[in-house]
Amino acid sequence: MKPKIFINLPVADLQKSMQFYTQIGFTNNPHFTDETAAAMVLSDEIYVMLLTHEKFSQFVNKPIGNASQQAGAIYALELGSTEAMHKMANDALAAGGKEPVEAKDFGFMQQRSFEDLDGHLWEVFYMDMSKMPHEAETAVA
Repeated sequence: MKPKIFINLPVADLQKSMQFYTQIGFTNNPHFTDETAAAMVLSDEIYVMLLTHEKFSQFVNKPIGNASQQAGAIYALELGSTEAMHKMANDALAAGGKEPVEAKDFGFMQQRSFEDLDGHLWEVFYMDMSKMPHEAETAVA
């Protein structure tokens, strides 16, 4: 079995956040969704759990940070093509997200960033290892 990742995000408006994530390509799993939480599925291994602030508070002993004002994490997704990368980023903008950093092209890797409705920062990228400079390959190894 491949490991799965569940990213738990506090959201101010569960319904609007579900709509946002649906617009960028996630699907809802109704078996793990109620009025306090929604399971949003990107693939068999990647899930985003959208939790109301009240529900999120049941799992932490710290105040909930304000992602629209402070960065706490960047959730990065490698996608299968530059087209898929641009589609997700453009869909995020059309759904009300923001693009806080301009797109970057590193030659072997293209990257875009967007924030969801609550300011959670996502980075989508496509990497073509055949275009990676040889020096970088040996530096990583």
